[in-house]
Amino acid sequence: MDGKLLVEKLIAYAERYLCLRSEDADYMRNVLLSRLGLTEPYEGEADLSDIEGMDVPDALCAELSAYAVKAGIIEEGAEERFAADILGILSPLPSVINETFCRIREEKGAQAACDYLYALSVKNGYIQKTAIARNLKWDYQDGDSRLEITVNLSKPEKSNKDIAKLLTAPQGKKYPKCQLCKENEGFEGTASHPARRNLRTVKVTLGGEKWFVQYSPYAYYDEHCIAINEAHVPMNVGDKTPAKLLDFVDVFPNYFIGSNASLPIVGGSILNHEHFQGGLHLMPMHGAKAARRFVSEEYKDLDICILDWYNSAIRFEGENRRSVEAFAVKVIRAWKEFACPACDILPYTGETPHNAVSPILRKIGKKYSFTMILRNNRTDERYPDGIFHVHPEYQNIKSEGIGLIEAMGLFILPGRLKRQLEGIAEILCGQTPYDEKALADPQNFLYVHRNMIAKLLSEGKAADKKQAYARCEEYVNKVCAAILDNTAVFKKDETGKAGFDRFMKELNLKEIK
Repeated sequence: MDGKLLVEKLIAYAERYLCLRSEDADYMRNVLLSRLGLTEPYEGEADLSDIEGMDVPDALCAELSAYAVKAGIIEEGAEERFAADILGILSPLPSVINETFCRIREEKGAQAACDYLYALSVKNGYIQKTAIARNLKWDYQDGDSRLEITVNLSKPEKSNKDIAKLLTAPQGKKYPKCQLCKENEGFEGTASHPARRNLRTVKVTLGGEKWFVQYSPYAYYDEHCIAINEAHVPMNVGDKTPAKLLDFVDVFPNYFIGSNASLPIVGGSILNHEHFQGGLHLMPMHGAKAARRFVSEEYKDLDICILDWYNSAIRFEGENRRSVEAFAVKVIRAWKEFACPACDILPYTGETPHNAVSPILRKIGKKYSFTMILRNNRTDERYPDGIFHVHPEYQNIKSEGIGLIEAMGLFILPGRLKRQLEGIAEILCGQTPYDEKALADPQNFLYVHRNMIAKLLSEGKAADKKQAYARCEEYVNKVCAAILDNTAVFKKDETGKAGFDRFMKELNLKEIK
């Protein structure tokens, strides 16, 4: 393996894909030679034909990592961090990224600017395109509603208890304080903190505060972006949140944006740093129609409805930004104090709040389209993990909290399901004998699915593994729909309808018959 030739490949790759200017090539070559422990460059005509047409830097990173291990530059286990380090060095500085992004946005529009940042984030290895492509994906058409389901092979499953601990965990002097902090940009990484040398962000002002936007390294959907507060402050959906979201879509009218609720169980996996999630992708919820329409005497310029969706959501649309913002604040305030014991909705236990909102915003032409998902994180003896959380009979498929993205109809299921569904399919088609006693052992990798297996077998064996797997997939589809029903604070029954009516009346809304 020729380290000198590897340096030439890296330079050629950076010139082709990472905006390295020819005037900087000699300088960067010397930096790379130093990093790889070399004293002189490659001589002669280097074969660089494999660089042209590279969609991702994976092959180059693999060659780089193998060389670094063999040369004793790094120890085994540090390959990913080393590759990110080198690609980060080859990437433009954050100031250049921001200048270029702003120039493109002014000249060609927001999407063209996003295309620039997204492409660079793929080419410098920050967005793990190859890993994302390995995820299992399919759609489920459930009547008039559609769900998107993914088995994410790169995302570890978290428990609600672990997520809740983030709010109270001592911060100490850890640097960076969390994986969202602005100080991550350029951070080399450690054994316990991911490498971020190749991370690049763009600055943005939201609600008069300093924020920045980056892409998710393990994107769940098209151009999955994250808007992050520069200050390390906890999630808080309050009076200022609508203005921040409105500012975002005014800068990025090509993207939707939304915020997780700010409470455990209903608030996503990171609660200790304020951030939003958005992107180019249209979520299944965006296609939901109005179930019931309402009018407001105070905000006559808004179209308001309850969505025909699994969970409890209100959508309101209008071109007047002031009206949209004011009504959004009104919904947030009203929901925080709303009680409906018949629906198990209590806003507080002592001083502990339970009601929270997940706001989502799109800009369609000149029209702002706001959706507010109403959430509640109460627990009781029957549902110790959450009354409006995934109920116990479905936690074999997903036990993690249902945050913003899943509440909108895109399910991110744990990677363990790939192996488990294969195992269940083998039992259903008879490739593996059904052993009820073995499945009752908690150490068995299918233990959590023992009831699912018994139910599917009671419906008959499958003719072959393909049919068996299709039945497993259909089971998962129905569970995902049922999980979203679990999260609805107002159920689709008379009690739920009466409760929703009460809340809409508190907003001074009148139904259009």
